[in-house]
Amino acid sequence: MPSALPEGDPAPPDGSLPQAALTGARERPFGVYVHVPFCTVRCGYCDFNTYTVADLGTASGVPGASRTTYADAAVQEVRLARRVLGEEAAPVRTVFFGGGTPTLLDPADLTKLLRTVGDELGLAPDAEVTTEANPDSVTKADLVALRDAGFTRISFGVQSAVPHVLRVLDRTHDPERVPDVVTWARDAGFDQVSLDLIYGTPGESLADWETSLDAALACGPDHVSAYSLIVEDGTALARRVRRGELPMPDEDDLADKYAVADARLGAAGLGWYEVSNWSRPGAECRHNVLYWTGADWWGVGPGAHSHVGGVRWWNVRHPAAYADRIAAGVSPAHAREVLDAETRRVERVLLELRLRGGLPLDVLDDDGRAGVPEQVERGLVRVEGDRLVLTDAGRLLADGVVRDLL
Repeated sequence: MPSALPEGDPAPPDGSLPQAALTGARERPFGVYVHVPFCTVRCGYCDFNTYTVADLGTASGVPGASRTTYADAAVQEVRLARRVLGEEAAPVRTVFFGGGTPTLLDPADLTKLLRTVGDELGLAPDAEVTTEANPDSVTKADLVALRDAGFTRISFGVQSAVPHVLRVLDRTHDPERVPDVVTWARDAGFDQVSLDLIYGTPGESLADWETSLDAALACGPDHVSAYSLIVEDGTALARRVRRGELPMPDEDDLADKYAVADARLGAAGLGWYEVSNWSRPGAECRHNVLYWTGADWWGVGPGAHSHVGGVRWWNVRHPAAYADRIAAGVSPAHAREVLDAETRRVERVLLELRLRGGLPLDVLDDDGRAGVPEQVERGLVRVEGDRLVLTDAGRLLADGVVRDLL
């Protein structure tokens, strides 16, 4: 797979960071993301950095580039993080295993990785520890083992409860299995269960979407993420759309489905806290909030991104290249950039305005503040004290509001 990583500046082989990035790190929230790049099949809409056995080919025999050896390579990157951060690292508040499909690894490997994060970096007493999973990638015993290891939260990739919609997305799980795996997670003692949904798939009717929402809510989740389908360049779905086999998602249809989701989820006691995320009070995904508020995190694994104190870096994408660097004792970072004050300000506008708590007005520049009255008049934002908050209508047009304010 060709790299789609930005070029950036050279990253030092030892992974070291400027002292300015480390200064004050103990006072900033800190999380760890672990990328597990393996899937049984590649979903047609997915442009994440994931690989099947067929994708890896002979590279599957390279230590660290296969499911059976990957955890040992990732452990070494966690130890690199300890060396780079030194005593400046704050205790880890959140750990998130994403992918790919993290639960394709043996629970013992996920346990090993989590234990290494705790041993090397230290877990906060109330740390949130999440793993993503597909409904067909876990058993009852797996979930018990993960909960016993310290995982507190699980996010199941459901996407839809309607078989013909799942087929368009190239999802392979049986939607009737979803209630079972949620029950197993509850029985295992997980504090929170989240379900991920996608709306706007070609051929999905409004009734189909309502069926998916109703099925998700029947499981009693603590958290739901609902994302509109985006046709990403280079995916199998994009090729099918280009050939005329499938239509592009319709913007009006997406807006209607978002409104239905917000109403159904809100009525069930799940309030929005970010434009595409709803939860019961106190069940917000703290790891994602950490991203959206510009905190620090270390991303472990091929293609993973990290950010500490205004320095952002990203690892080489391919599992074999990642494993080679780890085996050589050098940082797997492909490149990095030092964010200037203006870039960090723009990113705050892009991300924080999407949050229920809104954006401090003083983050906007003079032109942005001058544009606020027009957005208020259009009914897209409201001013609450010293903060700017999206209205219900504004959430539907969030990207446009951000562009206007920048």
